[in-house]
Formats: sequence, structure tokens, C-alpha cells
Amino acid sequence: MFIEQPAKWLRWLYPNALWRMDQSERAVYLTFDDGPIPESTPFILDTLRKFGAKATFFMVGENVLRNHDLYNRIVEEGHQVGNHTFNHIGAFKHWTITYAINTAQANELIKSHLFRPPHGWMRHSEYWWLQRKYKIVMWDLVTRDYSKWLTAQDVINNVKRYARNGSIITFHDSLKSIDKLKIALPLSLQWLKDQGYEFKIIE
Repeated sequence: MFIEQPAKWLRWLYPNALWRMDQSERAVYLTFDDGPIPESTPFILDTLRKFGAKATFFMVGENVLRNHDLYNRIVEEGHQVGNHTFNHIGAFKHWTITYAINTAQANELIKSHLFRPPHGWMRHSEYWWLQRKYKIVMWDLVTRDYSKWLTAQDVINNVKRYARNGSIITFHDSLKSIDKLKIALPLSLQWLKDQGYEFKIIE
């Protein structure tokens, strides 16, 4: 549960970040990290369109550079975009200035006011620096679709167990996730829809 739904003390580390949206509203906020890539993004977009759902895509700059047509499709279909650094770099392996420059490099392509750190962690110096320009978006539910130890049904079960009003739900637009998502994403969206949840983007 520590991973799927972060503990309160973890949320306190980044007090101005978004972890969950309005708890009184029957809505969830779908997010997809690490794309866009041709092996997974088209399927995700097709599935979202089928359910009339919008999502927020936290994209890696070098993937946008390689697949700008997919970036354009995401924007044209009414989804939100967010910055996920240029090279998906780990915050603890780099100086604050290096991390900030990498993020700025990505934003020349992504052009977003939203930022999510890869792996969901940042040094406090990086957090305080980046929050001046970006809204930091974390998560209320990580589906763990990237895990080689989980099946598609496990991903669906995580959605069913932890989704709640205002949940920011994290999936991954990646090679590690796509085989599970081909099963888990449409079934998760159908379950959420059946529970009366509206799908919203992070403005």
C-alpha cells in the first residue's frame, strides 16, 4: 500500500504538490508517465477515446523529440501534457542545477506548467526550485502496471481497491506496461465508469 497509495508523511515532504484533487467530487484524474512511444501511446489514446476519457500525459522530452507526431495527437485530442524531464533522470543522481536544466530542456518541447518527477522523488532543493515555475503533480494511486511481478488482473485490482473521489491515478505509457494495459486499461476504465466516476484532466 505504501507504493499504491502514498502515506501521509510522504505527502508532507512536498506540501505544495498535488496528490489528490477534490475529495467531494465523483471524479478521477488519469495520468500516463514516460511516453510518448509508438508501441503504446496509440493504444492508450484509442482506448481513452472509446470511453470518452481525457488524461494527463507526463512526457519525457527525448521521447517527444523522437515522436512529435504522437505529442501532436495527444494535444489535438484534448489531453493535458506535463513535463517528466528530458531523459527520465533520477533526482538523487544529479545536482539541482543539472536537474533544473534537464527539465527546462524538456519543456522547450513539451510546453507545460505541470511537472512530475521520475520515480516520484526529488531532493528538497529540486522541489523548491521547480515549484516556482511548475505545479508539481504526484499521485493518489499508482497502478504498478510497470511491475514484472504483477499481472493485468493485479493492476485492475489496484484500481478497484484504491480509487476514490479525486484520485490522481498513475499508469505508464511504456514498454514495461503496455502488455498489461491492453487488458487492464479498458477494464479499469469500464469499472470506474460503472462506479460513476467522471474522467478529468489536471488543468
